[in-house]
Amino acid sequence: RGWGPNQWISSDDRVRGGLSKSYLDCTTKGAHFHGLLDIQALGGAGFASQRTRGDDRRPLWDLTSYNGIEIALDVSQSDRKVYTLILKDHVLPPNPNNGREQSTISWEYNFSTTDCSTNDSAGLSEVKLFAPWDSFQSTYRGKPSNETKRLALNNIKRISIMIRSFFGTQEGQFTLKLLSLSAYALP
Repeated sequence: RGWGPNQWISSDDRVRGGLSKSYLDCTTKGAHFHGLLDIQALGGAGFASQRTRGDDRRPLWDLTSYNGIEIALDVSQSDRKVYTLILKDHVLPPNPNNGREQSTISWEYNFSTTDCSTNDSAGLSEVKLFAPWDSFQSTYRGKPSNETKRLALNNIKRISIMIRSFFGTQEGQFTLKLLSLSAYALP
């Protein structure tokens, strides 16, 4: 699928009283994830993210035929902060008392452009990272989970891209140029 602005929605720490703000500008050549990661309002914590929209009652993607996700980035238009790719195979309906989203297990993969090498002398700034399924860690509300079940690859309901403060280790303006996120099968 291409990058469609109507397929994504922000999910920032504002839901918890924070001041972080994210944007996802979609074009035919990728998506620009950018904004402000604030850590002052929540005492060192903070996050900004964009997630897919959709009917969370049914699977949106069946990824059982693949070995992981390939992330293509333009490092010349990206900073060197740590980002997180998040998959969800279970989403609860909003809390009937307050309308807020209820927490469930997330499967997370952290990445940064600092570990990427490019062929800058040839004018190439595109890099590809491969995130195999076993590198996705289960978390609950941003902390490691003791979840023993595996990610249900046949039932992916949501994909998110996030930047978090890691409790004060990164903050401020952020920018990441995503060229593609693709399910990838090894040869």
